[in-house]
Amino acid sequence: MSDIKARKADHIALCETDKVAFQQKTNLLDDLELVHDALPELSLDDIDMSTSFAGKPLKAPLIIAAMTGGVERAEAINRELAEVAERHGIGFGFGSQRPLLEKGIGLGYQVREQAPSTLILGNIGIVQAREASTAALAELVAVCGADALCVHLNPAMEVIQPEGDRDFRGGLETIERLVNELPVPVVVKETGCGLSRSVGQRVKALGVAWVDTSGAGGTSWVGVETLRAPADGTRELGQRFWDWGIPTGASVAQLDGLGLGICATGGVSDGLMAARAIALGATCVGVARPFLQAWAAGGPDGLDAAILRFLDELRLALLLTGSRTPAELRQKPLVVGPRLDRWIPRGAPLRERIL
Repeated sequence: MSDIKARKADHIALCETDKVAFQQKTNLLDDLELVHDALPELSLDDIDMSTSFAGKPLKAPLIIAAMTGGVERAEAINRELAEVAERHGIGFGFGSQRPLLEKGIGLGYQVREQAPSTLILGNIGIVQAREASTAALAELVAVCGADALCVHLNPAMEVIQPEGDRDFRGGLETIERLVNELPVPVVVKETGCGLSRSVGQRVKALGVAWVDTSGAGGTSWVGVETLRAPADGTRELGQRFWDWGIPTGASVAQLDGLGLGICATGGVSDGLMAARAIALGATCVGVARPFLQAWAAGGPDGLDAAILRFLDELRLALLLTGSRTPAELRQKPLVVGPRLDRWIPRGAPLRERIL
């Protein structure tokens, strides 16, 4: 097995366990309360969870987030995940497509047959995007039938990764080039360490309209690479930075008011937590490891059951806050605890809704 395929196989095996969770830090969505409405004047059947992300409609504000690709086992995983996404009208994201871009390894990146109408998100690292031509990236998007290309920012993960990158210059120039030249939307995302307000402002100025927080509190990709690292100083470095990053809830709050469509990914493990992220300002949420684990434990039926439960929880949260739609939930009052409150910028529109 090639080095890149071996790395992707390691990622799947580790992410099927809880060994790679953040150790102390939460995503801070536990520091947010929604206000109960005892007179919602709604029927449960009135709830309309539809929204859109990256210019494509979703029946519910949920994406099966980036996790895998580039290795034989990813073929079955991604096809079955995509089939379930199609059935529920939610989105689906590939893991890094570096194997396809650099090695021509297409394993796990062909799911359009299983998901003809699904929002499919391509995925490439900022360093690989910097080195690739726009034409090559457009071909990558076309080959896998993606509706948008996620460009992931992951300096913490890369430095700990034994085969990782060390030079992260030219990122802004690369993003600007792709926004202007690619035929599909560009989504700027992190890989477990969150996006700050400063990053949001900088990419917004380049024309980016969509971001994915991929914040701290779910899977620590620094932790993933720490477990793969040799038992030397790199592993010690990874242990020190295992919990590094901006919590998901804090990242959504940081991005509030910038006019960006936000996917809140990072430790969103149930529908009530998703409702909290949407109430903070997220357009939709992304779930990766819990759905991979549901698939590993029960196959497509297990994943299907997990998604149905997630959507039932989200629907009930909308009803109990008197929200007919996710957009209405984003206007409801909030109770914010002190840990999350300190991340909310002064003067942000979000503050007007805090009780």
